[in-house]
Amino acid sequence: MSRDEELKTRWKDVVTKLSNQFADGDTLDLDAIIYLIGLQELGQLDRTFKKDQKLDLMHIAICKLLMPYGYYEFDFVDEDGWPHYTVKEQLPTLKAGEQSILMKEAIVNYFVETEYIK
Repeated sequence: MSRDEELKTRWKDVVTKLSNQFADGDTLDLDAIIYLIGLQELGQLDRTFKKDQKLDLMHIAICKLLMPYGYYEFDFVDEDGWPHYTVKEQLPTLKAGEQSILMKEAIVNYFVETEYIK
């Protein structure tokens, strides 16, 4: 199986599994999955978030997802339990499709590492 085919298969597995677990089978999109990863990384599942905090959750997820690629590194957790990251290297300019592929690959790798999927 080629790398692209493997990514497509694993991405479908992630979407299906998360959609069934969190969206009653409705298909979650990329942003929703990034948001769920941010929630997981923050670990404060028993509260509601304001709009700006939801964006912060997505930022946490993006930093966590792109850490293995060398773009971010973990810095510290603040007094409210929110993780902070520093930029190690600027992201290259990517077309929308390239951004999507990078994020899908990073998400698949995240869920493989956490053993959510194989």
